[in-house]
Order: sequence, then structure tokens, then C-alpha cells
Amino acid sequence: MFAYIGAVCAAIAYGGATILQAIAVGRLAALPAGSSWGHRIRTGWLYGLGLVCDFLGFLMSALALHSLPLFLVESTVASSVAVTAVLAVVVLHQRLTTHEVIAVAVLVAGLIVLGVTAEEGPARTVAWWVGWGLCALAIPLAAVAAVCVVASQPRWTMTTGIVLSVISGLGFGFVGVAARLVTVHSSILGWLGDAFVWAMVLMGGLAVVAYGYALDRLPTTTVAALSFACETIVPSAIGLMWLGDEVRPGLMWLAVVGFVAVLGACVQLSSKAEVEA
Repeated sequence: MFAYIGAVCAAIAYGGATILQAIAVGRLAALPAGSSWGHRIRTGWLYGLGLVCDFLGFLMSALALHSLPLFLVESTVASSVAVTAVLAVVVLHQRLTTHEVIAVAVLVAGLIVLGVTAEEGPARTVAWWVGWGLCALAIPLAAVAAVCVVASQPRWTMTTGIVLSVISGLGFGFVGVAARLVTVHSSILGWLGDAFVWAMVLMGGLAVVAYGYALDRLPTTTVAALSFACETIVPSAIGLMWLGDEVRPGLMWLAVVGFVAVLGACVQLSSKAEVEA
């Protein structure tokens, strides 16, 4: 129960970070040209606070993954778009469409269903080379992303944008897989020698960079929808097939319904992945 609360808090932290960063960007954009760096830092301090919220969200989701299956935690974290949507109404006085209101309600219902159907427990022990395999997997993904970035011809804009969005989603998804498998160490050297820690660093960095370049090529809604789908579906499948993630007996059908509901609602709300103050 406490682990699931941590996953929900992670979604709240991520959603709040988006709002804080949107406010900061809006304030910075309103500054006159030639403003000093000191003035910019004082004006945009909320952006730094948003980054802190992102980091706290990551820590809480990583802690939740130690005892909860990937399909539950990844779906819950992806629901941060609903948090962003609600906060955009409360803080930024934006309006939600009827479809978005329905999507928020469906998402909440889906998360409740997933919480009921998920079986709590640690991940299955895997071979020693799996962590280094995840690190190695970042190399071809980064190579494909680099090719997409340098392919500047207009006719490739949509294709490269889609590929970068998928790579971003896979990167975030593999961060979740690594967090599910990482071992708690008692020393700094133990953490530094853990391949899953380095997999989180490499995949996380790749995901952030790929997401940023994808936004230069496609609308936010498209990028967010593709990224959410990949970062939720792929690690969930890996967890269920290979890592020992389980659904309570007899409730697989209900878990599938909840998963589809959450994913569909996230895609519907993907336009709220980035907001303007």
C-alpha cells in the first residue's frame, strides 16, 4: 500500500514539475531582451524547483518499483499528465474539454483497478549480464537517434520525429526496468559498481535528449502519446514475461481493462504533457 502511495506521489511530483516549469518559462519569455543572468535566475527559479520535483518523482517511482510490478508503477507515473491537466485548471486557470474531463475520470478508475489487481512483491533475480546488456542496448538506440537528428531534410521530419519519440519512450521504459532490478547497496562503491544504476543513467539521458529533439519535429501531443505508449507497454510486458510481475489470481482480465483504460486516457490527455503559463 505504501509503495503504491509512493507511485501516486511520483505522478503528482512529475505533474507539478510540468506546471512549475511552464510558469518559469512564461516569466522568462516576458523578460526584456538583454536581461542579466542574475535577473533571469531570479525570475526563473521555479524551473529549478520543477527539476527538484522531477528528481523526487524519480526517486519515489524507483522506490515503488522495488515492491510493485512494472505495469502498475509505469501506468501510475504516466498518469502525471492528468495531474498536469488538473493543476493547469487550478493554477493557470485553463479549461478542460469534456473529453479531457472524461479521460481524467477514466484514468482514475483505471488506476484503482490496477491497484486492486496487482500482486505486490520483489522482481525475480536475473543473470549478472542483464544490467550490462541494458547499458549496451543504449548504444544502438543512441546511434539511431543520432542519425535521426542529423537527417535534416524536410521529407524526413515526420519519420525521424516518430522514431525519436519511440526511442524516448523506450529509454524511459528501460529506466523503469533497471529501477525494478537494481539492488540496494550499503556503500557508494556498491552503487557505482551496479550495472543497473548505469543503465538508468544512460537510458534516462538518452530518453530526455530524444524527447527534446522529437518535440522539434512533431506536435507535443503526438510525441507525448508515442512516448507514453512505449514507456508503459514495453516495460510492463517485460515485467510480466521475465521479471516475475504478477496479477492477483483470476483478475488478469480486469488488469487488462484497467491498463487499457489508463493508457487510453494518457493518450487522450497527452496534449497536457506540456502547458503554457
